[in-house]
Amino acid sequence: MAGIFITFEGPDGAGKTSVLNEIITKLSARLGPKLVVTREPGGTQIAEAIRNVILDTQNTEMDARTEALLFAAARRQHIREIIQPALDENKFVFCDRFVDSSVAYQGAGRQIGADEVWQMNKFATEGLMPNLTLYFDVPSEVGLARIQNFRADEINRLDQASLSFHKRVREAYLNLQATYPQRIILIDAAQPFENVVADALEAIILRYPELNL
Repeated sequence: MAGIFITFEGPDGAGKTSVLNEIITKLSARLGPKLVVTREPGGTQIAEAIRNVILDTQNTEMDARTEALLFAAARRQHIREIIQPALDENKFVFCDRFVDSSVAYQGAGRQIGADEVWQMNKFATEGLMPNLTLYFDVPSEVGLARIQNFRADEINRLDQASLSFHKRVREAYLNLQATYPQRIILIDAAQPFENVVADALEAIILRYPELNL
């Protein structure tokens, strides 16, 4: 069988990374060395260095298109070093964010246009897309409040954007989910954490029954 590529998406404060970590804990015994867990931007030495530039709160002069190009550059290196080799080895790749994040954050949030972002990422990815995406939805106000309450010491440059920015991001995600309902499954991330984890795991197992524990 070919490898399986699963991504976790959501606005800031949705809790997707915490859910991903919990699910990986549950699946690691089942998948063993067939499981690869990574993140964007990042995953490789070069991509992590780009991540530091993008998220640095001191880089207040960064242009929106520069930001989008940096995300695409990190993504390209990530694919070449981590994602594609793992898929070629028929592994399950779980990734925290991918192209949908760029469409939502730079295309809508920074208002440079979804089509423009798709085009630069088409070049970067050579058309690679996830087999399944879990989108963790939460109202922007709730997500930002969670950031302030639970990781105020880890706020990055994107977290500092305005509420209107974050609302555009969420709206873009919802539009993507409506456009690609077979690939993108919506998870209500405003629920209690254990319910979010259960819904996410159920969505994965429904698509890939061989992962049932």
